Amino acid sequence: MTTLEILRTGPLAVIQDLGRTGLAHLGVGRSGAADRRSHTLANRLVANPDDWATVEVTFGGLTARVRGGNLDIAVAGADTDATVDGVMFGNNSIHHVHDGELISLGTPRTGLRTYLAVRGGIGVARVLGSRSYDVMSEIGPLPLQPGDVLPIGEHSDDYPELDQAPVAAIASHLVELQVVPGPRDDWLTDPDALVHTIWMVSDRSDRVGMRLEGRPLQHRWPDRQLPSEGVTRGAIQVPPNGLPVILGPDHPITGGYPVAGVVIDADIDKVAQVRPGQYVRLHWSRPRSAV
Repeated sequence: MTTLEILRTGPLAVIQDLGRTGLAHLGVGRSGAADRRSHTLANRLVANPDDWATVEVTFGGLTARVRGGNLDIAVAGADTDATVDGVMFGNNSIHHVHDGELISLGTPRTGLRTYLAVRGGIGVARVLGSRSYDVMSEIGPLPLQPGDVLPIGEHSDDYPELDQAPVAAIASHLVELQVVPGPRDDWLTDPDALVHTIWMVSDRSDRVGMRLEGRPLQHRWPDRQLPSEGVTRGAIQVPPNGLPVILGPDHPITGGYPVAGVVIDADIDKVAQVRPGQYVRLHWSRPRSAV
């Protein structure tokens, strides 16, 4: 049986697929890959279905050894100068790895999260229908540690049709995000301040939410409390300190802070690749008066 032996993990390495659906009424969030496009691309390069599990590596640093057979692998997302036994191979491309060889991911030059896909997928047990780890609820396979041995699943007879996929470079400075206004933008004294401010990403950001730093937004009714209501990935909550939080894949199911806007689905994957210290500018995707 072919396996992947984890030797080093970097800051955080977790197993992710496209998440668990239909459980929000039980208080269980979807979770799943933070950058769905990169996860899906890595899978497609090795002829896996989109929802098969990959390893999501935050800020590089992963080293793993192939045991018990040969593997086809692909790496997508943040460019980490990936190597096999010290020989570099390109992002967004398929590579053949022999039994006993080492796969290593360095520190990314741009971006934050890298996805390692293996042909056959990571075959750990599902929890509530998914192999994803949710950092907030701690549901799913635990974050990887040195010494972990990951089973590789059975692959189909289909073989990859592309050696490499062209992908636009990840932004390294200012990131522009389109935002649908509301539903609680009226709880802010000046909702347009959200899009008139250039925000810096805090180092307290994680898979639960990307925290922004800048001039605090002002609440219209600072002494009032909003009843807890459902929230979604990409929702921009404004807590009492006035500093927005863009909710990530491991966000809570409900929240009591006003949501001033929601990042459009087409831009949500960009959020996964923004590093602490980078700048973000938000734009209304339609006039607020149309809401």
